[in-house]
Amino acid sequence: MSSHHVARSLPLCALILVLSAHPVFAEDSADQSAIIVTASPIVEEAAARVQQTPGGVDVVAADEFEDKLAVSLRDALSFSPGVYTQPRFGQEVRISIRGSGLSRGYHMRGLTLLQDGIPINAADDNGDFQELDPQVFQHLEVYRGGNALRLGGSTLGGAINAVTPTGHSAPGVELRLDGGSFDTLRGKMAYGYADDRGDAFMAITADRSDSDRVHGNRKALRFNGNVGLKLSDRVETRFYASAQTIRQKLAGALNEADAIANPSKGNVFGDQVRDIDSIRLQNRTTIALDDATVAFGVYFNAKQLFHPIYQVIDQKSEDRGVFGSVDLTGDIGGMPVALTLGSQARFGRTVARQFVNVNGQPGAPTANAVQKAQTINSYAEARIAPLPALWLVAGGIYSHGERKIDNRMAPARSGQADFDSVAPKIGLLYEPSGRMQVYANYSRSVELPGLGELSQAPAGGAPGFTPVGLQKAWTAEIGTRGRAGIATWDVSVYRADIKGEMLQYSVVAGLIPAATFNADRTRHQGIEAGLDLTLSRWARLRQVYQYSDFRFRDDIQFGDNRLPVIPRHFYRAELTLGTDRLSVSPAVEWLPQGAWVDYANSKRVDGYAMLNLTAQAQLRDGVTLFVDARNLTKERAIGDISALVRYVADDPATPANESSAAFYPIERRAFYAGVRARF
Repeated sequence: MSSHHVARSLPLCALILVLSAHPVFAEDSADQSAIIVTASPIVEEAAARVQQTPGGVDVVAADEFEDKLAVSLRDALSFSPGVYTQPRFGQEVRISIRGSGLSRGYHMRGLTLLQDGIPINAADDNGDFQELDPQVFQHLEVYRGGNALRLGGSTLGGAINAVTPTGHSAPGVELRLDGGSFDTLRGKMAYGYADDRGDAFMAITADRSDSDRVHGNRKALRFNGNVGLKLSDRVETRFYASAQTIRQKLAGALNEADAIANPSKGNVFGDQVRDIDSIRLQNRTTIALDDATVAFGVYFNAKQLFHPIYQVIDQKSEDRGVFGSVDLTGDIGGMPVALTLGSQARFGRTVARQFVNVNGQPGAPTANAVQKAQTINSYAEARIAPLPALWLVAGGIYSHGERKIDNRMAPARSGQADFDSVAPKIGLLYEPSGRMQVYANYSRSVELPGLGELSQAPAGGAPGFTPVGLQKAWTAEIGTRGRAGIATWDVSVYRADIKGEMLQYSVVAGLIPAATFNADRTRHQGIEAGLDLTLSRWARLRQVYQYSDFRFRDDIQFGDNRLPVIPRHFYRAELTLGTDRLSVSPAVEWLPQGAWVDYANSKRVDGYAMLNLTAQAQLRDGVTLFVDARNLTKERAIGDISALVRYVADDPATPANESSAAFYPIERRAFYAGVRARF
């Protein structure tokens, strides 16, 4: 990290350090939850539990985005420090933490997604997020990097756990209707009930939009529900069910000229879509003992994907898993200790077929394979407090993975691979008062290649097994979070030295046999910062800032070039003026310098500043109107990029536009409004 770029980040850090010296820490030092600013005691309890982690973690309450048209994780996590989210189109977004899945131009890699503590990633550990609906979140727990150990996460990016309401936390009836630009319309009906014997919650949500881009229209219908039964004073079991039917046209990537001059344009070639039908069932049982809590359960997920892109991908998959954990507390020689042990086992089978894409319909078959995967993560973490304000933490994850591809059209292209790895972690958490924490950790992350990486089409060959290896990294992190006077902050500084990062390359016969392969050495380092200022009873400023310095290290082809896609500096701020009864919130998203497009560092996009505005008014207790206005100045800029090896510019001597189609424009100007009511 050069001194020039560090200097540009010092003002925010200096302000935080000045605020951290405020003498307010002498007050109520035992109140650990005082560093949390939320309205819900349930969310405060979750944040206090999460903040026992000696590293970058965050809890996002649903009320932080409930007055917005939150259609994806981007809308829900806009102000979560360290989470980089950029739109592609509709519900398709890039989501990355610490550069996870950097070169993945579709879906997601390097993050573990969970719902109510149970992984929703497929058994090969690759994930998607279309089936997560922000309308039914109670809160989200974000564990960056190696801090996801307690959730069984071992990837570079960490884990995001979406927690849904129960009949206890959301009793009664909730209705919501919102819509606006591009014929967007959404609705929600939810009901919760609880008594001494148990509780139940259910929600039905619907969503449709013609999109701000041609061929980006979508519609979805989702159900989420759970039932909790209190079997005794110590035993509770909860059953979850969700079902989705999602229809999404894919607007695709554009060349830069079209993305700037004509951001409404879409790619209609091949009528590309992603249609998903899925159902998920899971159970979690908890037993509260005197000095321990035991949790265990099972889950099952069935999914059908119809996905015409360069070819028609037609997949039917089933994933199932079991999990268990135990949390122990006690003391040794008068020192408090805690121990967490757990394991997750995921098993999946996919019938993967491909066809020639004939205007969005299957033509001649090109691939037929049965893909099997299993991933077993077993983890342990011990915590001990040798001093009242100091916790020492040590733990690790052992991962075992198996991948098998039975290629029925080209048996010679079948294959299998086994992976075993250990990812240890050490850390310390110092709490000089109940309103401040300082932490440091050093951890290893390991990412197993998924079936998407192991089943590719090499140069001149049929789709089949490709030998992609593990991605491994050692990450060092220091940081602080807390509250002093008018300020609440969360700041982490990290450096990850990576070996075998899974990046995408140009396929070269005999040299680079697949589009995704392991690089040699890369480095990801940066700053993740959040700073909230309560300026008065009627004014609050929220801010997040990311500095991302991702680069090759002595690469034989690219030297020390920067990695593309994610810019070095990214800033968001929102000023809320008013009260719970009536408020208006202007917000800015600022990219001072655009990201590189390619590994060769031959092309960089421009920066931008986008202005948004939200407002809400309570008509009566339980009934709220809201407005969500986006890109008020009609800014035209590049939002996301599909990583390229080398950018190809347009040749002005020819009538065709040869420039690379790898760009996604930011959202066009839009206005949405809605009403929500709870009875």
